[in-house]
Amino acid sequence: MPPSSLRVVYAFAREMHPKTTDVFIEYGTAGFRTKASLLEHVVYRMGLLAVIRSRVKNGRTIGIMITASHNLEPDNGVKLIDPEGEMLEQSWEEIATRLANVSDNDLEATTVEVIKQVNADMGLKASVFIGMDTRYTSPRLAAAAVHGVMALKGTAKEFGIVTTPILHYCVRCRNDNTYGTPTEEGKKYGPYSLVSTPGERGQLNLNCGADFVKVSQKPPVGVEHAPFQRVASLDGDGDRLVYYYLDDNNKMHLLDGDKIATLLASYVTQLLKACEATDLKLGLVQTAYANGASTKYITEDLKVPVSCVKTGVKHLHHAAQSYDIGVYFEANGHGTVLYSDKAKTTIRRIAQEGEPEQRKAAQLLLNFIDMTNETVGDAISDLFLVETVLCARGQNVKEWMEAYTDLPCRQLKVTVQDRNAISTADAERRCTAPEGLQSRIDELVATYKSGRSFVRPSGTEDVVRVYAEADTQENADKLAAQVSQAVFDLAGGVGDRPVA
Repeated sequence: MPPSSLRVVYAFAREMHPKTTDVFIEYGTAGFRTKASLLEHVVYRMGLLAVIRSRVKNGRTIGIMITASHNLEPDNGVKLIDPEGEMLEQSWEEIATRLANVSDNDLEATTVEVIKQVNADMGLKASVFIGMDTRYTSPRLAAAAVHGVMALKGTAKEFGIVTTPILHYCVRCRNDNTYGTPTEEGKKYGPYSLVSTPGERGQLNLNCGADFVKVSQKPPVGVEHAPFQRVASLDGDGDRLVYYYLDDNNKMHLLDGDKIATLLASYVTQLLKACEATDLKLGLVQTAYANGASTKYITEDLKVPVSCVKTGVKHLHHAAQSYDIGVYFEANGHGTVLYSDKAKTTIRRIAQEGEPEQRKAAQLLLNFIDMTNETVGDAISDLFLVETVLCARGQNVKEWMEAYTDLPCRQLKVTVQDRNAISTADAERRCTAPEGLQSRIDELVATYKSGRSFVRPSGTEDVVRVYAEADTQENADKLAAQVSQAVFDLAGGVGDRPVA
């Protein structure tokens, strides 16, 4: 495609999706995410980038998902999905950020630069799948993505309103027909019913959903429960899952991503042992948000190796691929299980050639694999995996909870002038800037039994996130508040109070 034919890139931008803000928007942990009013020109340009990416991948399908996940309704976002259903290759995040922030006058020239930089053959066909969540701003943004695809003569297929995992799944299937059928129906979730409704005034994620339940440690507003009833909360785009129940004193007990990961890992370990598949290596991947008690249980009781990586599914997914069977979950409930080709081949062989008990266990494991959405964390698939394990073991939610006892924890958010003033190392467990903050955190942590705390700039909001755990809930709350004050004082807090 000669540069002269790229003039339509500028024409679409100028006439339909002009850049009307000077706010710098960065491709973060899960793509671009901010107020929906700032995103239209960004999404148009991601349509352009998706076509370029498809051509770099020899015409394989790329996905564009319009969603802000657990954020409140006024926000929105966009992220690109690579051919295997995984997150956009990390080296392209800088390209996405550059393309999103140039002026309309420079957009055509920058697009030409990007094409040359990545050596895209613009003569190839390009395929882009586009999905969106239920926000009222999503149809307009999806249309902008379609125009971006059209501007570079790609082919767009719109899926309308879908969960994020569905689009990841469809992209994977389109590029690998052995994985499944690239349709909503092809992802055979089976029957399920929606029990809880949206939050107050029907607004997405308002006082409900996986993130609300996890962070506030409260049940969704307006939902009634019987004591010890097992309840699952999903987030706004269907890629996070947490469980909880209320006891007979109406106290809430949370079973988050750590509890889900340990349940699934222990069951897979049990089946592998029954298969006698001793040459397959299973590992579990966590982030700094994982409760310290879970890590101890995994390593000491389950005897499963644990890797700790930076926050963000793209980091966990990559680390999980280093195992034959990799279980990864963020504490927020976003995760899945990955199975290598070696693992699948070995398990299939045992299911056909093993002794009777081995074959039985191997077949159960093959069914488990079929139920898993390996492309990305999928709350509905994960829900079925959890229910399968609980059913197989005859466990109720209380027995699941009693596998180990979480250390009490608290998460808070601090608004600062510039979240990027916070720098971290050691999988975000240590703070390297601003000067003096980590030493202050160490001093505070040392005053609490089983104390642990870390801070990190959010990848999805303009805040600094604070996590703390200790021997009692009162101490965890105090430690979190004190660390938040330290962040406020040393990292340029905004307003009169440190906690957002």
